[in-house]
Amino acid sequence: MQQVTVIIAAMGYWGVGIGMAIESANVPLPSEVILPFGGYLVYAGRLDFWGTVMAGTVGGTLGSIGSYYLGSKGGRPFLHKYGRYIGISERKLVLADYWFARYGEATVFFTRLLPIVRTFISLPAGIARMNFKKFVIYTFLGSLPWSILLVYVGYALGQNWQAIKPWFHRLDLLVAALLGMLLLYYFWGKIKGKR
Repeated sequence: MQQVTVIIAAMGYWGVGIGMAIESANVPLPSEVILPFGGYLVYAGRLDFWGTVMAGTVGGTLGSIGSYYLGSKGGRPFLHKYGRYIGISERKLVLADYWFARYGEATVFFTRLLPIVRTFISLPAGIARMNFKKFVIYTFLGSLPWSILLVYVGYALGQNWQAIKPWFHRLDLLVAALLGMLLLYYFWGKIKGKR
């Protein structure tokens, strides 16, 4: 991660924006490093708070658009062909379409506030062909508070900005455990239903 901070320090706002675009395109580059380090650069007087927040938010939104298009162009044909092997039927695709048509805005907004799932929501939104304009708006709106929080924490911690990493690691573990329980519940229901 030291290389990431060196690049961000050298590129400034562009480094924050590109880093967040890469993270939001489902590449494992944690925003929990990018944005707090950007906050540290604000603390050090090298960047402006709102400029850093906007670079992170816009970068995250642009990266999410890439994942959305990947889902809309490649994900659906892939699931039509191979979905039955992983438990995704045509009926489930129709239900996902319905879900995103009805609750897509709230789903995208709120998941952008959660570690782990925040970057991956773009793929199912694209697969379900959520309205693109609404997807972009709610991705931006959901990314904004996340960027504000993490840039502020990095600013407030100053030279100790890395102290936030253990807290986010714990939060990641909690979210992963909850997702694991949901998956177990889902698969348990499928197994129980086949009996």
